[in-house]
Amino acid sequence: MTIGTASTCDIIPDRSPAWGAVLAMSLCCMVLVASEFMPVSLLPPIAADLHMTEGQAGQAISVSGIFAVLTSLSISGLTSRWDRRTVLLVLALSLIVSGSVVALAPNYTILMLGRAVLGVAIGGFWSMSTAAVMRLVPEDSVPRALALLQGGTALSSIVAAPLGSFLGGYIGWRGAFFCVVPLAAIALVWLLAKLPSMQAGRGTGSGNVFKLLRQPVVASGIVAITLFFMGQFALFTYLRPFLEMVTHVDVPTLSLILLLLGITGLAGTSLVGSFLKNGMYGVMIAIPLGMAAIAVALITFGDWLAGTAFLLG
Repeated sequence: MTIGTASTCDIIPDRSPAWGAVLAMSLCCMVLVASEFMPVSLLPPIAADLHMTEGQAGQAISVSGIFAVLTSLSISGLTSRWDRRTVLLVLALSLIVSGSVVALAPNYTILMLGRAVLGVAIGGFWSMSTAAVMRLVPEDSVPRALALLQGGTALSSIVAAPLGSFLGGYIGWRGAFFCVVPLAAIALVWLLAKLPSMQAGRGTGSGNVFKLLRQPVVASGIVAITLFFMGQFALFTYLRPFLEMVTHVDVPTLSLILLLLGITGLAGTSLVGSFLKNGMYGVMIAIPLGMAAIAVALITFGDWLAGTAFLLG
């Protein structure tokens, strides 16, 4: 079985655990997720400052997603002979570059360029992180190491959007984006100090992931998942403009709503396993249907919510 860019046969059971490197990679995960979702809570000020529509500003998330997909599909072949340490360090460095470019972007084009660099970091890191962690600790410590790795993701998914909204209200959207740069720099230095050399593992497959699309089940599943995530991110990305323009919430209330959204998202991730035990397909059908119902409800009752909030205020 192949995971990321290394196979399970590449696990080194007697390696001394490199927990410092695992924690550094967890910090990278946190910075990646924070950088990825920061625009969600900052679309209106970005659009106003760079003289674009909020729809155009929302493409900052789309472009990072596109480059993440392209990178995840190609990085294994392009770096097949590289030391995994070198690749991870380059990806961590690209986080610093992306955050700096976005924070200083004078126009739409440079903003998109910075987000494209972030997409490369996202796709590359997520493709390699699990396989790398499996080579950093003994086999019996792999579950704990993976939990630490994902801990940074879980934490950042809760605080990224509300913290971005909060910081944007005090130091501006550029300052909010630049806050990730020092964290990325700390992660890079930490990786430099703790990450050991890891020569590329020998894969057993052809490396051509597109051959999987010849299987109808795989192809239809990818289409369904793609459409689902398109809907999810479209709903999530433009939540702030909706709340500000339709329900007229202020920045502190918006930050609280986004925080509650992150907390409930983490709770849902924790609880979904119990539902999956009773049948996976029913849950997979119910989730997108529920998301569609939420979108329809927001469109239908948005004005009513605004009026109710006004009366209560």
